[in-house]
Amino acid sequence: MPYDATKMADWQISEAAEANMPTMDAWVEKLGLKKDEMLQMGRLGKLDFLKIMDRLKDKPDGKYIEVTAITPTPLGEGKSTTSLGLIEGLGMRGKNVGAALRQPSGGPTMNVKGTAAGGGNSLLIPMTEFSLGLTGDINDIMNAHNLAMVAMTARMQHERNYNDEQLQRLTGMRRLDIDPTRVELGWIMDFCAQAMRNIIIGIGGRTDGFTMQSKFGIAVGSECMAILAVIRDLADLRKRLDEITVAFDKSGKPVTTGDLEVGGAMTAFMRNTINPTLMCSAEYQPVLVHAGPFANIAIGQSSIIADRVALKLFDYHVTESGFAADIGFEKFWNVKCRFSGLKPHVSVLTTTIRALKMHGGGPKVVAGKALADEYTKENLGLVEKGCENMVHMINVIRKSGINPVVCVNRFYTDTDAEVDVVRKAAEAAGARCAASKHWEQGGEGALEFADAVIEACEEGNDFKFLYPLEMKLRDRVDRIAKEVYGADGVAWTPAAESKAKMLEGDSKYDEFATMMVKSHLSLSHDPVVKGVPKGWTLPIRDILIYSGARFLCPIAGEISMMPGTSSNPAFRRIDVDVNTGKVSGLF
Repeated sequence: MPYDATKMADWQISEAAEANMPTMDAWVEKLGLKKDEMLQMGRLGKLDFLKIMDRLKDKPDGKYIEVTAITPTPLGEGKSTTSLGLIEGLGMRGKNVGAALRQPSGGPTMNVKGTAAGGGNSLLIPMTEFSLGLTGDINDIMNAHNLAMVAMTARMQHERNYNDEQLQRLTGMRRLDIDPTRVELGWIMDFCAQAMRNIIIGIGGRTDGFTMQSKFGIAVGSECMAILAVIRDLADLRKRLDEITVAFDKSGKPVTTGDLEVGGAMTAFMRNTINPTLMCSAEYQPVLVHAGPFANIAIGQSSIIADRVALKLFDYHVTESGFAADIGFEKFWNVKCRFSGLKPHVSVLTTTIRALKMHGGGPKVVAGKALADEYTKENLGLVEKGCENMVHMINVIRKSGINPVVCVNRFYTDTDAEVDVVRKAAEAAGARCAASKHWEQGGEGALEFADAVIEACEEGNDFKFLYPLEMKLRDRVDRIAKEVYGADGVAWTPAAESKAKMLEGDSKYDEFATMMVKSHLSLSHDPVVKGVPKGWTLPIRDILIYSGARFLCPIAGEISMMPGTSSNPAFRRIDVDVNTGKVSGLF
């Protein structure tokens, strides 16, 4: 029976569902694993993916289903909830189904948005472990990343204090001559800490480090996390961790983690991160949690490793892409699928009446503040106007050769007439559409949705990429801007265009992924602009180089690597029962 999601908080539903959560031994049996393929970690376990992949290498893959969304409100539109609702609905239909989701960052969890565990009866459990560090992957990534900063700053200090002969004799190191004004890397922590965005380090004497400007970013924005999301195995991880560009020397040559001789130690910290963690929905469908890369800067997807394992274990595998289809699906389509070689069967476009009303001209939605009446009372005009954003996203997905399934993630305040407006608009655009009450009713409320996805999986598609690898960087950006965002073109700053020409002239960057960086709150670079903007140009101000992940990241607009904590953050409501140790207040 579903829990009463209108009266119970998510952490309360998780606590109740955990009472009957399968043990690790039960999961081994249910998933058909060998005992040594499950690595016990507390009451959770990790899957030894190399052993599983070796044993199941000849088994055909299951159906590959991606979940994306329309342009969201600042509250998010429930892609994780929809992913979990879908596997619960498929489970109700007797399918062997599972999913892969990203690990949440402590930043949003302790801020306004909350954890990414889904919600209501479509919830990932155990929620406390998921929200508070899980099996340690983010901590391992922070250690690996910050060790690279330690190696670089110590090297800069020693090179300043010794001449070449002393440096070689005392340390065995050659001079790297790092330019302190061209340091690419910063420090990371897993919180939203705006006070750490710009800092000065090395204040003191000659033994207190190298004095220079530095910075902090959020942990999920680390290139180490981006690398974890795209690697194939431990050897691939080890190679890429030697290729991260930490800075440039005074002649303009990249200085890498390999030059600092720190990649091996970084790999030692991250050696256990390569195995996905096993969790489940509130109705006990299996979910692999692996990687949590920033969706603005990096790929914004759970890992390729998790997808590869899940496609062997399940007949239907659901994976989620961060943010809306213009960012999440575009990166899934042109980057993740290209890197993995996997072909999706269908994409789900998560849609809410709330977001459509916002795009139709509804009042501003502010995280942490009550919604205006327009969002909780019937307003067909706002919904109809807002459907332009949904239709645009349908057309983006169809350019990949996939005909999407639109899922109306239905809130209990939505009316039948509002849902009918969405259904008609989606079907007129050529997409299937299903309303789903998985938040309120779990799998029972997602049966129409599950049936639509099953049908779509059997239809087949002509999957194709938006651009060939041979296309130059600026041409790729122009095509993405016009074909995905709906821009008239691209305007490069002189510095960004100069950098693009340099990168285009070096063949080693030819096969780097184009990883666009822009606001997730609008099709444009401006988060204030809603709906489907017309008559605008995408400005590119810089290009980040993630040489270990092999990404080139053109930046449109203002994107911060370190988000800020709000005036009314979630941590104010989180507490622990000192008698039982149970955590309350997570959402």
